[in-house]
Amino acid sequence: MNFDNVSVEIKGNSYFDGAVTSRTINFADGSRKTLGFMAAGEYTFGTEAAELMEVTAGQLDYKLDGETEWSTANTGESFNVPANSKFQVNAKGMVDYCCSYL
Repeated sequence: MNFDNVSVEIKGNSYFDGAVTSRTINFADGSRKTLGFMAAGEYTFGTEAAELMEVTAGQLDYKLDGETEWSTANTGESFNVPANSKFQVNAKGMVDYCCSYL
């Protein structure tokens, strides 16, 4: 995955005592994405905007609000997160991801 003509925010994002980190990239059309890393572990996130979570390396189990079963996204797979919701993830090992805000 490569992106052309973007700007990168120098200040990184850090969550869960540094176990999850990301950098925001901004596109000329006003859209943005975050490129990040998760260490192995379980995390709960909240989102205001709808998101597309793409796993670029690793395996990530996830459970969206209202779901009772976990699903899995492996390298090259993705899942959608509805706006104004929470979701749980369980990184089985190191996971690289790209989050697009929709």
